[in-house]
Amino acid sequence: MLRWRLILGVLLIAGLAGLCWLDAHASLPGICLGPLAFVAAALATGEMLRMFRAQGHDPTAWTVYVGTLLPVAVSCVAVIGYAQPPIFSLGRLGWLALALVVGLGVAIVGEMRRYESPGRSIVRLALAALSVLYVGGLMGMLVQLRLVEPYGYGLGPWGQLLPLLSLIATVKLSDTMQYTFGRTFGKHKVAPTLSPGKTWEGTIGGIGSATLISSVGIAYILHGSAGLQPALLAKTAAFALAVTIVGIIGDLAESMLKRDAGVKDSSDWLPGFGGVLDILDSLLLAAPVAYLFWSVVL
Repeated sequence: MLRWRLILGVLLIAGLAGLCWLDAHASLPGICLGPLAFVAAALATGEMLRMFRAQGHDPTAWTVYVGTLLPVAVSCVAVIGYAQPPIFSLGRLGWLALALVVGLGVAIVGEMRRYESPGRSIVRLALAALSVLYVGGLMGMLVQLRLVEPYGYGLGPWGQLLPLLSLIATVKLSDTMQYTFGRTFGKHKVAPTLSPGKTWEGTIGGIGSATLISSVGIAYILHGSAGLQPALLAKTAAFALAVTIVGIIGDLAESMLKRDAGVKDSSDWLPGFGGVLDILDSLLLAAPVAYLFWSVVL
């Protein structure tokens, strides 16, 4: 299993790096990364339905897919069309918000068409709404990060990818260091019922090391050696600390969904990783935090 995890990990990183390079040099932002986000959201939606069905619930599949994928698709279109501001006058997040409302409306209409007798529609609708918000909304935020450019730093084509890449690198570095510190020093469980393998020693070690490495790395990328000054380091450290903490909460949240559904992994098609939700869990909840920092603080 570890061998498969290492092999797939290298392939996933290489594939993502290649798509990022293509996207950074493309004429339209998001033209290469957008389809990846849409496919990942579609797979994650299927995994949500799998967990719902494991609990004995059966929300209307097409409404869950349409309602969940709509915010992601609209976010992709809004990002790609950013070169024409008059057409997208709702603003960057306005399109995502509108798509979430419409996605919820699709779920409501789907359950109305299916309604036959009392007792199940509220549960099915609540589960569909969870998928729309958790997968569709948060994946839409990841897409929106593609446009949050760190203005004023003169970073070139790669600059506009820094908010997205900094989130992925920081959170995944935290995950890796949590595992390393946990295996080496871990004794005290954080949430033994939800995630028996997660320890306080691993969590603190992962947060601390990821915050230190990411804050220095981001500051250096933004300003070179001149960026290693207290004011900027404080901002980048706050960013790294916030996304790592929220990323851990996202990891535990997805563990809660799996535990409640009685499944070990969200899916079994990625040996060593589980499913798409198992890969994205710590990124999804952290995406709005990263968006806030790169839009307002950094």
